[in-house]
Amino acid sequence: MALAKKRDILQISDLSIRRDGVTILDRISWRICPGEHWVILGSNGSGKTSLLSALTGYLMPTEGKIVLLGDTYGHRDWREVRKRLGVVSSALRQMMAETEPALDTVASGRHAMIDYWGRPSRKEQAEARRILARVECSALADRPWSVLSQGERQRVLIGRALMSRPRLLILDEPCAGLDPVAREHFLAFVDRLACGPRAPTVVLVTHHIEEVVPAFTHALCLRDGKILRQGPCETVFTSGNLSAVFGARVRIGRAGGRYSLQVSARKPGRRVI
Repeated sequence: MALAKKRDILQISDLSIRRDGVTILDRISWRICPGEHWVILGSNGSGKTSLLSALTGYLMPTEGKIVLLGDTYGHRDWREVRKRLGVVSSALRQMMAETEPALDTVASGRHAMIDYWGRPSRKEQAEARRILARVECSALADRPWSVLSQGERQRVLIGRALMSRPRLLILDEPCAGLDPVAREHFLAFVDRLACGPRAPTVVLVTHHIEEVVPAFTHALCLRDGKILRQGPCETVFTSGNLSAVFGARVRIGRAGGRYSLQVSARKPGRRVI
């Protein structure tokens, strides 16, 4: 008997969002299959945040279709669908209670609550400890939020997101505010997490190609609310493609599975490859 085909993680078809005569997203079509990890890349104002807001149900589409984890937007209570997502963002990092210990922060992910007023059950505490070990933060269990470093906070928030056992984990510019050393340590952790057993599908939102670690298989490049390129990273991340994405002449390098970008003062030309 043939094996059942795994359901797509996400399928967006001809998604457009317009507000007050302004087109925010223009006919976006995007598919994430099981086993893929994606990067959404673009400059400020390219549409990255709007696409995430549509995906998580905070920005209503004008046209098009969103099917997330088998559920179609408009046919299901999206508050329930969001419980199967994990989202880590700088905005969330700023909302956490200063005195809350890391163990409680992780456990609060089960209830999707910020500044959790209750006391986690023994079962929740045990699971939160296992997740803290998974995100390499076991030693932080009793430390309050106020004394954690930025990199430690990001790992704890990822642990919080994993508490709900999501099939899709969205990291929205997770390296913002990290110094270069902390950024590299954090990215190495993300690479290990995405390649590990039971890993959810990971989507990284960034405007820095240097943050793309080898675990990421595919990329979606946005500019002015439109998709310029999408596909496997090695075919998308070319000098010509990213010159178009950023509106400047850039040269892309690659070494050790990581990318680098060099900007030229000259305007992009047709002979860039």
